[in-house]
Amino acid sequence: MTNGIPDTTPILLKPADRLRAVEILAGAFEDDPLYQYIFPDIDDRRHSLRLLWDALLRYSLVYGKIWTTPAVNGIACWLPPGSTEVTIWRNIRTGMPFQRAVAKFGADQRKRMLDMLGYTDGVRRQGIQEPYWYLWALGVEPAAQGQGIGSRLLAPALALADGAGVPCYLETETQENVDFYIKRKFEVATKKTLGDTGVALWTMSRPPQPRG
Repeated sequence: MTNGIPDTTPILLKPADRLRAVEILAGAFEDDPLYQYIFPDIDDRRHSLRLLWDALLRYSLVYGKIWTTPAVNGIACWLPPGSTEVTIWRNIRTGMPFQRAVAKFGADQRKRMLDMLGYTDGVRRQGIQEPYWYLWALGVEPAAQGQGIGSRLLAPALALADGAGVPCYLETETQENVDFYIKRKFEVATKKTLGDTGVALWTMSRPPQPRG
């Protein structure tokens, strides 16, 4: 903290802070419409989101880049070019975190989760074949939202992508998020409503931006 202002300089997440990061993402996505659909019961949702985000962070600490703040009140989790596919070998090397998490979901929740992942994986593979940075998760602690932390945590990977001349890609579930990413030069690629649920899924991509 400098002059009473919290330090929000992006730093890479330390493995020792993984559980704190799990809580940040679980809180940030607790009211997300997609996860309300997958896990309708609030207590089940809270428990399952912790399992899901812990799996994602375990994997990403090995194959991704996770930026946070010194206070660990926001998380930006990316898979860099060359590591955007969750392969069998990478799963084995990281202890099968996703399979272990999904196995603990109820049958209905498991089906909804796998259906959603099947859809998003298919769209991503069809829509982008070139090397790219994949934003897997961006979440800020509810009490710290609205302070620009999300934008600051995006900046390192966006700069790396621009420097290398490669695009970025993400999925998101709310119009508010879409508007946020559009301001960061992302463009809507696809939009799908999940059956008659009213829950929408957008995919977005960001072409590399010229320096300056």
